[in-house]
Amino acid sequence: MRDSPATLGYPEAEMGATIRALVIDDDRLICQLLAEYLAPHGYEVSAAHNGIDGAAKAASSEFDVVILDVMLPGIDGFEVLKRIRARSDVPVMMLTARGSEKERIAGLDGGADDYVPKTFSHRELLARLNALMRRARPGARNTILGAVGITVDPHQRIAKKDSQRIDLTAVEFDMLLALMRAGGRVLSREQLLAEASQRGPEVSDRSVDVHISSLRRKLGHERASGCIETVRSLGYRFRDTEDE
Repeated sequence: MRDSPATLGYPEAEMGATIRALVIDDDRLICQLLAEYLAPHGYEVSAAHNGIDGAAKAASSEFDVVILDVMLPGIDGFEVLKRIRARSDVPVMMLTARGSEKERIAGLDGGADDYVPKTFSHRELLARLNALMRRARPGARNTILGAVGITVDPHQRIAKKDSQRIDLTAVEFDMLLALMRAGGRVLSREQLLAEASQRGPEVSDRSVDVHISSLRRKLGHERASGCIETVRSLGYRFRDTEDE
C-alpha cells in the first residue's frame, strides 16, 4: 500500500498545486519508477536523460525541484548543477551510485540542497523531497514558532524556553523545528533524519532517538520536554500538553 501525503508529513491540503519535479538521469527505468511512485503524492515528474538537456530544462523555471544524477552523458551532474545555480535557486537533490564523502561535499558545496545515494528507498526519497519543499515554501524559513513556552526562530536559529535561550546542537535544532512545523502530525525517524541529514556525519537513523532524548533533556521541565511524544512504531510528534 502506498503512503498518503499526510502519512509522510506533507498533507495534500498544504501542498496545494501539483509539485513539478525534473529528474535528470540517463537510467530511463529509474525515471519511470520515480514518476509512478511520486505521482500519488502530488508530484508531476518530467525527465531528461543527459546533462545538456537536463541543464536546459532546469533553467526554464518550470520546475519546483530537480532530482539530479551525478553520472550523466554529455556533461556530468556537477556541471549541470553549476549551470542551474548560475540561473536559478530551485531546490536540487543529487543522486549518486557511489556516495563517497568527496562527491557529497562537492555537491553540497556546489549548491545542492541534499545528496542521496542510489541505494535510497522510495520512502526515504519522498521524505527528503517533502523536507526540501517545506523549506522552499515562501516565508517558511523565517516564521517564528511558539508553543508551551518554547519559541523557535528559524532565521536566527535560536530556540528559547520561557524566554531563556536553549543551547542546542544544529541537529537538535533542526529536529525541534521539524516537529513544531509538523503541527501535531507524527514524523517518522526517517523524516527527522531527512530534516537533519546535512548537519554532519553523526546523524543516522540509529541516532535519531539519541538526539531526541538529548533534546528533551535540554528542554528541561516536564511541561516542555513532555511535548515531544513518542508514538510507538511510528516516530515522534510535537503536541501542546496544555491543550490535550
